[in-house]
Amino acid sequence: MNWAWPLLVTVCGLSAADLPRIFYSKSFPGSAPAYVAITLDKGGRAEYKEDAGDDNPLLFQLTEKETAQIFALAEKLGRFTRPLEANLKVANTGIKTFRYQSGAEKNEVKFNYSLDADARLLWDWFERIVETEQHYFSLQRAARYDKLGVNQALLLLEACRDRGRLVAPQQFLAILDRIAKNESYLHMARTRAAGLADSFRKTAE
Repeated sequence: MNWAWPLLVTVCGLSAADLPRIFYSKSFPGSAPAYVAITLDKGGRAEYKEDAGDDNPLLFQLTEKETAQIFALAEKLGRFTRPLEANLKVANTGIKTFRYQSGAEKNEVKFNYSLDADARLLWDWFERIVETEQHYFSLQRAARYDKLGVNQALLLLEACRDRGRLVAPQQFLAILDRIAKNESYLHMARTRAAGLADSFRKTAE
């Protein structure tokens, strides 16, 4: 479920609109999804799109630690002021774009494949976000249209968490709580949803 940010949010005296932002996109025709775009500001507010023209993106909040790690990598990469492309004969993995914007500063770099360790770490961060939002969509669809499939969606979400691939797990709490409390879902699904919600709440403490 999408939700709106508060109109008046400040971090370190800055309004949300003034905060530094990192943009990531990947265009890979033929893959699923063929396009993704993520925008993250320094306050941890993020939006996810699978269509550049989407005017109703999925909004969520990263933790302070997650946000700090992503922005630290951007700093190591000179805020994207230098090339990252390896220029090697490798398979096409999609055109990735990193963009840093803060006030009048706006830097952007594109690459298919990079040997830079920090670029690969940052790329993996955004790929983890993509994986997380795919699980969010899958669980949301199952909860609405396929109640018998909810337990399988929860199992996949649990596996993603266990592999350390889940980002901002608190975004799942509302839907997990609804499943746990709704007797129209299978008992095993309700139990698994309650357990995941408890785990995610402890992570936030």
